[in-house]
This record gives sequence, C-alpha cells and structure tokens, in this order.
Amino acid sequence: MSYHMSFFQAILASLVGSLSFLIPGWVAMIGQREGVTTFKLSRAAYGSQGNKIPNTIAWLNMVGWLAVNVITGSLLLVSLFKFFGFTKSNVTVGFSLIIFGGLVLFSGVLSEKTLANIQTWLSWVFGILTIVILGLFLVKANWSAAIHLPSGHWVTGFLPAVSIVAAGSGISWSMAAADWGAYVKPTTKPAATFWNTTLGGAVPLFILMAGGVVLSTIEPTLAGTGDPFGVMYAALPSWIGAIYFVVAAGGLIPQCIISFRSARINLATIGINVSQRTSLIFHGAIVILIPVYVLFISGNFLGNFEIFLNFLGICLASWVAIFLCDSVMFRQRGYDIKLLDPNSQFKYNWGGIISWIISTITGFLFTNNAIWNGPFAYGIFRNNSLGVFVAAVLAIGSMLIVKIARIQRKSGVTR
Repeated sequence: MSYHMSFFQAILASLVGSLSFLIPGWVAMIGQREGVTTFKLSRAAYGSQGNKIPNTIAWLNMVGWLAVNVITGSLLLVSLFKFFGFTKSNVTVGFSLIIFGGLVLFSGVLSEKTLANIQTWLSWVFGILTIVILGLFLVKANWSAAIHLPSGHWVTGFLPAVSIVAAGSGISWSMAAADWGAYVKPTTKPAATFWNTTLGGAVPLFILMAGGVVLSTIEPTLAGTGDPFGVMYAALPSWIGAIYFVVAAGGLIPQCIISFRSARINLATIGINVSQRTSLIFHGAIVILIPVYVLFISGNFLGNFEIFLNFLGICLASWVAIFLCDSVMFRQRGYDIKLLDPNSQFKYNWGGIISWIISTITGFLFTNNAIWNGPFAYGIFRNNSLGVFVAAVLAIGSMLIVKIARIQRKSGVTR
C-alpha cells in the first residue's frame, strides 16, 4: 500500500508476487529428479570453487532472516506488553529483545525433533488464529474507502511491489527448494512436487498479504509505520491480540534455532569450519547487534527490511535465473556427478560466474535506497525495487550469450 496503489492493484500484486513460488517449485522438481540438494547442484552452474559465491549469499540470506525474526519477535513482545499496560519505550524494547533473544539462545539445547514438534503445533494454532483474525479484519474493513482508492502507476508502483514480495518469498526460498525436493519420495510424480511446493508457499502467503491489505484499510498508518505490530495490535481486541502475538513469537523461536544450525552448515560449505558452540556465539552476536541497530538507532523496521529484501532480491534473482538457465541449457540429460563433487577439477564455470557478476552489478546500478544510490536509478527506476527484474532479465540474456558462444565454439572444433 505504500506504493499508493488501489485496493485491487494491491491484491493483484500480492497474488502475482506470491506466484514467485513457481520458481522454488521448479527448483524442487530438479532436486527430486537428481536426488541432490541446491548447493550441490549449483556447483555445475558455478564450479566447485565458484559456487562459494552463491553459498556466501545464502549465508547472508540466512543471517539476515534470522535478524528479521529476532526483530519481529521482539516487536511482538513490545506490543504484547501493551496488554499489561506498559507503553512502548526503550526499556520495554530492550527488555523484549533480551527475553526473545534469550529464549532463542536457550532453546539451542533442544533437539531438532523437539523443535520440529513445537513448531508443528504452534503452526496449527497460529493458522487457526490467523483465520479468526482475518475474519475480524473483513468485518471491520472500510470497504467503501478501499474500493474508491485511486489507482497507482503500474510500472513504478505495481511492478516494484511485485518484486519486493517475490524477493522476500519465492526468490529467497529458491535457495532451499532442491533440498526439499531431494528428500521427496522417488515415487512421487514430479508434477506433484512442483505444485505442492508452489501452492504450499503461494496460497498461505497470498492469504496473509491480502489480510494485510485489508488491515491497511482499517489502519491507514500501517504502510509507513516503524511499528507495524503496534498498529496491528491496535486493530484487534486486546484479548485475542495477546494470544495471537504469544503464539506468533513462540513459532519464531524454533525457526531461529534451525536457522542457527543451518548457518553453521552454510559456513562449512564456504570453507569455514567452526564448532556448534562457536557458531552459536558468532551468529548470536550478529543477530543481536542488527536488532539493536534497527530497534534503537534506526527505529525504522519496515525501511530496513525493504533495504534487506532489495539487496537480497537482486543477488538471488540473478543467481536463480542463472541456475535455471544452466539446468535448461546444459543439463537436459541430467547432471554429471563429477561436477557436483566439492573437490572437482571443474573449479570455475566462468560463464555462470561472469553472468552473475554482470547481472548483479547492473541490478544495483538501477537501484536506489537509503544507503545506496545507483547512477542509473532515475525515471521509472527511482525509489523502487525494479533492479530485481533488471538483474533477472540480464542474467537470462547473459546465459543465452554463453549458450551461443559454446555452440559456436563446438561448431568450430567440429569443422
């Protein structure tokens, strides 16, 4: 809604952005076919050593989302304290961060099975409560004001909104999609893997985003506030808001712990091997310092979140475009197992690496935000995230050039 779109444009942007889960669906299908995880497959597109580039981006992605979850959990607790009569202040924010961060670190002693069981039950409770709350929003919504909102610009409003949704959902999840596909039963039809992955991500996301659009008709300040959870809490009956926020915060904790452990594995794939304890301390420090900056220095959660998604979207959009182009253009008969070996002599696939560098840099050249001002970020590219689309399109174009160059070189060798 901050892109000043009409109600129907916002709903459509939510739908189209949610359909970015078609990308993880495709990647998951490749993972099932090969029985191999994402970053093993990625060695074919980038080389055994060149693959450290997307590995590093994946680590930044994981740590960034960890920080987002800690900030989210802390802000949920801040809003929850309002139920007990405490207004928002640095004291309540700091106390909430200590509580939530402490619970995350303490939960590190739990087994993955226990964490998975906790998350499963909390997800069911959270899902049911969300349906109830969406019903409340639908009843309270100002439908007349929503329907009569003026239409926004389709290029500078609608497309950037779609790109920011895609960056934070389908594009981001594409890095883990083959991991899921690799563990699907071999007897499962590829089409079932594709559609379960796609719809399993897209449908809940669309429902939640549509609920957010409806909420913005009740609380117009939602789109620009630095405290979205406080605004949301104000729109709910206090009793259900308290229960909902407790469940939401509890559901974030297992995600954080699993991400902590995955971050350590990610470091190992880059070549940095540390113990579980060292990893917990190192990543714990990072994901506490980032929330401290956002909550106490910047004070703008949504603004910083959009910067993170913009950076992530450009890097990952070019990565997944190259990954899929490489699969379509060069792996139609399957992946050569030798290319997936971490000690493979095929250390650098310069076609994929150079394509990623060119497309990513170009994406940033067409992007501007609070911390970066690209030299070409003017006109329709000003103050939005269209650089994500620029990076993806250029990555595809670059890989087509690589394909043509290889065909010509092979033809020359044959002659």
